[in-house]
Amino acid sequence: MALRARALYDFRSENPGEISLREHEVLSLCSEQDIEGWLEGINSHGDRGLFPASYVQVIRAAEMPPPARYANLPAGGFEPLPPPAAFKPAAQQPPPEPFPPPPAGYPFPPYGGSYQPSQGSDDDWEDDWDESSTVADEPGSLSSSYPVYEEAGRRASGHYRLSMQSETSLSSRSGHLAGRLHPPSSSTKSSATVSRNLNRFSTFVKSGGEAFVLGEVSGFVKDGDKLCVVLGPRGPEWQENPYPFQCSIEDPTKQTKFKGMKSYIAYKLVPSHTGQQVHRRYKHFDWLYGRLAEKFPVISVPHLPEKQATGRFEEDFISKRRKGLAWWMDHMCSHPVLAQCDAFQHFLTCPSTDEKAWKQGKRKAEKDEMVGANFFLTISVPTGPGASLDLQEVESQVDGFKAFTKKMDESALQLNHTANEFARKQVTGFKKEYQKVGHSFKCLSQAFELDQQAFSAGLNQAIAFTAKAYDAIGDLFADQPRQDLDAVMDLLALYQGHLANFPDIIHVQKG
Repeated sequence: MALRARALYDFRSENPGEISLREHEVLSLCSEQDIEGWLEGINSHGDRGLFPASYVQVIRAAEMPPPARYANLPAGGFEPLPPPAAFKPAAQQPPPEPFPPPPAGYPFPPYGGSYQPSQGSDDDWEDDWDESSTVADEPGSLSSSYPVYEEAGRRASGHYRLSMQSETSLSSRSGHLAGRLHPPSSSTKSSATVSRNLNRFSTFVKSGGEAFVLGEVSGFVKDGDKLCVVLGPRGPEWQENPYPFQCSIEDPTKQTKFKGMKSYIAYKLVPSHTGQQVHRRYKHFDWLYGRLAEKFPVISVPHLPEKQATGRFEEDFISKRRKGLAWWMDHMCSHPVLAQCDAFQHFLTCPSTDEKAWKQGKRKAEKDEMVGANFFLTISVPTGPGASLDLQEVESQVDGFKAFTKKMDESALQLNHTANEFARKQVTGFKKEYQKVGHSFKCLSQAFELDQQAFSAGLNQAIAFTAKAYDAIGDLFADQPRQDLDAVMDLLALYQGHLANFPDIIHVQKG
């Protein structure tokens, strides 16, 4: 008999893999075993997904006899159970069976009926979902014994993994989940939310924000790793860098290695606080961006200029990339936190010729322990009078900033498209049209030159001068984007990178 449950409260899905419930709605359960407080089932609309176990009441029509342990057990070997009461409170319900009973006439007990789960067999569900592995991939796992759970994992955009070694059990996590998954009151049914995020691939989970909020991390933070937040004239802000500096990017040159078999462009960097020049390739910039984006989930790291497979050594492309990297470097040096990061300082100060020192600093940055959930331990917030913030005011400001960034992103995209189109017209269309007019005046001048009358010489010269003027105006139009629009579009590209980062940052902040 299919398992069914009745919804006790309304629940609105907010993440992929969840389904919405209505009060008194009857659902079909795929399994009675909950996973960290969640059940999988099908609602009245036919949607399949996960929902909080505490929001539903399992409907028990009749107790089924336990599965036969041996195939030759005679029928009727067990006395029938008395009919159950019409309704049992949740506290008096018998514990759920780990597996559903076999169908009638089945010769052997399914799921390995003689298997007795150990005390820790239910404690091995890992909190992370790995899309690249399933239960069958884990050594020593019981892949054939849990078909329902594996299917549930696939429908939630990830696979649960049942391993024999798990550092955190479901029983220990129940302490975190208890009190976090409250049935809503009648006045708040329509906005029911839960604490633990179902989507294991959400930014809030991947950044470590959820683990930090649930108190699952602890560690020692050195004084040099602390990031101080102070109260400025416009609210909380990062503490300023006591040693500000700048860095110029100049002289892109083509270099080779492997005896000329491979070519690349190297840029000369000159930090003002050391005065020592270093050379870095684009792949070094790309490595630095990856480290900073991983380490600082609540700080917007601007995007680098895009890569290009063809035309990498063309002068226009090299010049445009150098300008984009210069905008990027100016922002990095002016940021009070990013500028002091060890990985960034290693990038700026490590000599280009010392390959050993570069690799040592690179490995140190890649093994940084203050990433993910541990990063939030490094943030030192102000204390004392006036340091506390009003929650409603903070939420209002965050929502306002979210609306601003959305509109700003749309407007920046529109302006960038318009400026690109206008620049293209100036370089091609306007120049071509003015040169067509100039060519027409030139033809007219050549026609008048056939008349050898002395009194027409001045007119011929004026017409020829007009033709040259129109040609020059066309060249000015073609060169104009370099004087104004190119710089605007380069800056817009930097801002568009920031605007692309803000949705994930806001998601972490609201979490």
